[in-house]
Amino acid sequence: MPDIIGHNYIGGARSAAGTVTLQSHEASCGEALPYRFHQATPEEVDAAARAAQQAYPALRSLAPARRAEFLEAIAAQLDALGDDFIQLVTRETALPNARILGERGRTSGQMRLFAQVLRRGDYLGARIDRAQADRQPLPRADLRQYRLGVGPVAVFGASNFPLAFSTAGGDTAAALAAGCPVVFKAHSGHMASAEVVADAIIRAAEQTGMPKGVFNMIYGAGVGEALVKHPAIQAVGFTGSLKGGRALCDMAAARPQPIPVFAEMSSINPVLVLPQALAKRGEQIARELATSVVLGCGQFCTNPGLVIGLRSPAFSAFSEQLAGQLAEQAAQTMLNAGTLASYTKGVQALLAHPRIIHLAGRAQQGNQAHPQLFKAHADLLIDGDPLLQEEVFGPATVLVEVADVGELHQALNGLHGQLTATLIGEATDLQVHAELLPLLEQKVGRVLFNGYPTGVEVCDAMVHGGPYPATSDARGTSVGSLAIDRFLRPVCYQNCPDALLPEALQNANPLGIARLVDGQSSRAAL
Repeated sequence: MPDIIGHNYIGGARSAAGTVTLQSHEASCGEALPYRFHQATPEEVDAAARAAQQAYPALRSLAPARRAEFLEAIAAQLDALGDDFIQLVTRETALPNARILGERGRTSGQMRLFAQVLRRGDYLGARIDRAQADRQPLPRADLRQYRLGVGPVAVFGASNFPLAFSTAGGDTAAALAAGCPVVFKAHSGHMASAEVVADAIIRAAEQTGMPKGVFNMIYGAGVGEALVKHPAIQAVGFTGSLKGGRALCDMAAARPQPIPVFAEMSSINPVLVLPQALAKRGEQIARELATSVVLGCGQFCTNPGLVIGLRSPAFSAFSEQLAGQLAEQAAQTMLNAGTLASYTKGVQALLAHPRIIHLAGRAQQGNQAHPQLFKAHADLLIDGDPLLQEEVFGPATVLVEVADVGELHQALNGLHGQLTATLIGEATDLQVHAELLPLLEQKVGRVLFNGYPTGVEVCDAMVHGGPYPATSDARGTSVGSLAIDRFLRPVCYQNCPDALLPEALQNANPLGIARLVDGQSSRAAL
């Protein structure tokens, strides 16, 4: 077993005895490799959480530049992983080489983005209101505020992004940047890949002199509950199903000390196709939308699962064009057998609904997912039929034709919270239907205009979140630099001696950051 007090991960020892089945790229049957990952015991979960707890005081007290060096070292270690690693991930997930190469670049890019955030210093939220001894009727004390990491964070790996939302993914990067040690729960769909990435993180930690226990990883089914309930854990990051995310939220809320869970869970990402756009470029939109639906076999949390349009001959023609486009798309291999089974179940539920019509797609059979197109009555969306609100994770989408603008508003009001919504329209459309934007702002975290949601840029302005059930907390994001906010809390110092203040609040401003001083932004020393 690895040293449970060191950087090494817990319950993840690799053994030549026994196998874990990895899915090949060509078929959904697995390839036996000489790896075995044993179930973490309660004692190992406890050791991982306590190792993170012991690392927290040292990690949070490090200068931001030191943590930035750590994140950059992780990025360099990831970029240095060879072709054998790429081949391992493709065999384990059935994702193509180009996708894995791109995802690795995004993963290391996230680390470098948060390193920039640390050096920039704005995440600290430094605010200073200097004393006013002569203020009447009462003097004001010297008050200074900044933000620090909440403590050890439990991160759950996602199934559909073995790198970007996994071991060294966005939640891990944001937590480490905030000064929070991480206990990572590896996803069962790509445990061998997780092990290689964990090794890379550990090498980076040792290279940059991070405190022992800054990163810990556990394997196994059923260990998530023990991890979330552990008193050392102070926040949770999760990407996955609504059922799984809601269960973690309930566990965290029931703790003697409740903690926040930042869960990304379920979204159908509606696309609204407006009349002038259909008249001008309906065939093009059908082609582009079909490409978005089947991209990555529909295994993106931003997959467009609902397409809404106003009743018209142009929308009828567009529906036929979209059906034709999807009918021509080839079947694809999904991440694993469980994902395929879930997709098949979702398709069968749509087929069985008496008010939903199947427009295109071969019968779902065999080891691959066939793209599907359905059409549902608008009343189902207006009345909140659960089937139209539930994500079918895979290459399927549902058309809804509304009679008029009034019914369109009703349909949008019936929608649950989403990650994204898209408006496809010409300038005239957007002017005539300007009232749609305020409606969508209440429902989603990102509104797109004349684009498609399957693609999330890692940058300062991105929001990858939204009202429940898209996420458990619409005030945050799991992608972009704002993601660090989820793992920070404010602390205020009143009349604190300068020598005891954190550097972000000291008079000399040794970090050289922008601070709000008496209501004005300033980098000057006081």
